[in-house]
Amino acid sequence: MNAAGAPKSHPNTSVVALGRPLHAPDAPINPHIAMSSTFVGVDTPELNERGYGRFSNESWEPLEEAIATLEGADLPGVSFASGMAAVSAAISLAPIGGVITVAGTSYNGTMSLARQLHDEGAVVLREVNALDLDATIVAFQGSSLVWLESPTNPLLDVVDLPRLIDAAHQAGAIVVVDNTFSTPLRQQPLSMGADVVVHSATKFIAGHSDVLLGIALTNQRQLHERILSRRTLHGAIPGPFEAWLGLRGLRTLAVRLERAEANAIELAQRLSAHTAVTRVRYPGLSTDPGHALASTQMSGYGAIVSIEFETKEIASRFVGSLQLATPATSLGGVETLVERRRRQLSEPEEVPEELVRISVGIEHIEDLWADFEQAIQSATRKDL
Repeated sequence: MNAAGAPKSHPNTSVVALGRPLHAPDAPINPHIAMSSTFVGVDTPELNERGYGRFSNESWEPLEEAIATLEGADLPGVSFASGMAAVSAAISLAPIGGVITVAGTSYNGTMSLARQLHDEGAVVLREVNALDLDATIVAFQGSSLVWLESPTNPLLDVVDLPRLIDAAHQAGAIVVVDNTFSTPLRQQPLSMGADVVVHSATKFIAGHSDVLLGIALTNQRQLHERILSRRTLHGAIPGPFEAWLGLRGLRTLAVRLERAEANAIELAQRLSAHTAVTRVRYPGLSTDPGHALASTQMSGYGAIVSIEFETKEIASRFVGSLQLATPATSLGGVETLVERRRRQLSEPEEVPEELVRISVGIEHIEDLWADFEQAIQSATRKDL
């Protein structure tokens, strides 16, 4: 793969330039898709043969190299069949019976897996409120692995990553950061000292709600080898076409994110002024509790907004009344997706029943606002 536009280029250029074949006469400008489950082998170990499709596929490599460059990783990323597969591989870095400390309002899939492992006796789980720095740092003592997320899903709390990463390292723990919400264009946790970064590449990286992908990244060779071994032995490999789609989605990440982020701040401001909305959670608002911290550790505020209504029933009616925005789970696509998160039975109790998470898309802002206004009006009708 070529190095054009890689480390020294602006990230907006890098997403377009990375992972391309070398420039040569009549060469394709996009990598091809290697649809093969096995590869020709020779009895010459020094040739470093691929061998078998569970070990390696050249269709994974452009995506893995591109995301690694964007995240500032010295080693290629390790791609997975889903974000949860990447999460599982990262959690497996904790030893059997080891203590893992997890922010209690992290993504519900992460929490569900951590709690299941705890119930099975595989790990000892400590759940913390990462906004309470003193109590969280105390909980790090004796931890083998610390799991952080910022902004959190779906409360959009902004966590002091540099301070907590440093404290976790002082306690001797491996630190994993889920960077799905921010993307490497808005935040690079490895540069803050994190040991491992994970993404659900299904979301903003792929960006079109049409593929499941995950990726884990680290600068430490020993951790990289363990994560790679986990993928190989547990078989959670991405399909070559899915990896190709993820790379194609990456090409437009910068422009998609800029448009969605601009829509998000405008929606957040307008919703903050609406009498039917009791709270808007978005770190891009100057009134948000996490605004100052987000401004120091992020280069933008992302495209996720969470809002709260007076009651669960109003929130549910609001989602059901939308006509342009789509009632659906997931996030990071070009379309606006809206969900009352507590409809998910696995969502932590800390998430209010009346909270609605909005993954803001790239539609025209006035069309989005018109849809939100009519949905709020329908949800709060006095005759209901």
